[in-house]
Amino acid sequence: MPGNRLDPIDRKILAELQADGRMTNVELAKRVGISAPPCLRRVRTLEEQGFIRGYHADVDPRELGFEVQVFASVGLQSQAEVDLRAFEERCRNWPLVRECHMLNGEVDFILKCVAPDLSTFQSFLTGDLLTAENVGSVKTSLVIRGAKDEPGVPFDVLEERLSRSA
Repeated sequence: MPGNRLDPIDRKILAELQADGRMTNVELAKRVGISAPPCLRRVRTLEEQGFIRGYHADVDPRELGFEVQVFASVGLQSQAEVDLRAFEERCRNWPLVRECHMLNGEVDFILKCVAPDLSTFQSFLTGDLLTAENVGSVKTSLVIRGAKDEPGVPFDVLEERLSRSA
C-alpha cells in the first residue's frame, strides 16, 4: 500500500497542507510537532517524490461569473490507445474542460466543464465536443447545486487502514 512508504509525520504534513496549502513552514512544523528545518526538508522530499503535485487557490467559479457547470459523458467510436490519448490531449486543450476522467462501463470519459453561461457551453458542445474526431456520443447533465467538493484524499481513512494492517 503506497501510504506505508510514508511515516506518520509525512502523512500529517500532507494532511495539513491539503487542508491549508498557504500556511507557513513554521506553522506547519508546529502543527506536526517538529522543528522548521526538518519540516521544510520533508516537504521538499514529498514534492520531489510526487506526493505533492502542486499548490493552488480554491477559486469560486460563480464569484468570477462562471455560472454554468456541466458533466458530459462521452462515448468514443474507437477505444484504441492512440485514440484515447488523442481525446485526452484534446480535452487538455479545451479551456472549459476542467477535469477529464476515463471510465470503465457505458461511457468512455466524464468531463467536468465550467462556462460563464449556457450559450457559451452550448457553443463549446456543438462546435468542439460533438464535432471532435472519434466522439460517438455525448450526454450532458447540468449541475443545479453542489453539496460537497473536497480536494485530495481522506487521511483519517488512510490512518485507520494503516493501523489495521500494522
